[in-house]
Amino acid sequence: MMPRLLPDDAATAAFGAELATELVPGDLILLEGDLGAGKTALARAIIRALAGDPNLEVPSPTFALVQPYDTPKGPVLHADLYRLGDPREVDELGLLDNPDAIVLVEWAERSPEITDAATYVVTLAIPPGGAGRMVTVSRSG
Repeated sequence: MMPRLLPDDAATAAFGAELATELVPGDLILLEGDLGAGKTALARAIIRALAGDPNLEVPSPTFALVQPYDTPKGPVLHADLYRLGDPREVDELGLLDNPDAIVLVEWAERSPEITDAATYVVTLAIPPGGAGRMVTVSRSG
C-alpha cells in the first residue's frame, strides 16, 4: 500500500475501522513507529471497531504489557513490548498461544519471534511539518 496521510485523529480512527474489516482470527499486526507516531491511537481505533463499540475504554498496555478484549470477531490481544526486558519474556505473554486471536503489537522489534509471525506491518510516521501522520500497511508472511 502506498503511504497515506491521516490528517487528524478522526482520520486515524476511520483508517483503524477500515483496517479492522480486513482482519481475521489469527492475524498478528505489528504497529511500528517512533514514540508519539500514533501506534496506540490506531490500536484503539482497530479494537473499538472490532468490538463494535466506539466508546470502549482501551488503555495503553504499556504497563500491563497485554490487554485482552472479547469482540464479535473473537479474542483480541493488544500488546506493548516497549518495557520487555528480554526477548524470551514474550513467551510468558501468550501472544501466540491462541490461533483464533487477533493480536496487535507495539514495539514488536523487541521480539524476533513476534516479528517473524506477523501477517501485517503497519508503519506510522510524523510527516515533515508535523501535521497528522503517515501510514503504510504491508502484508507479511
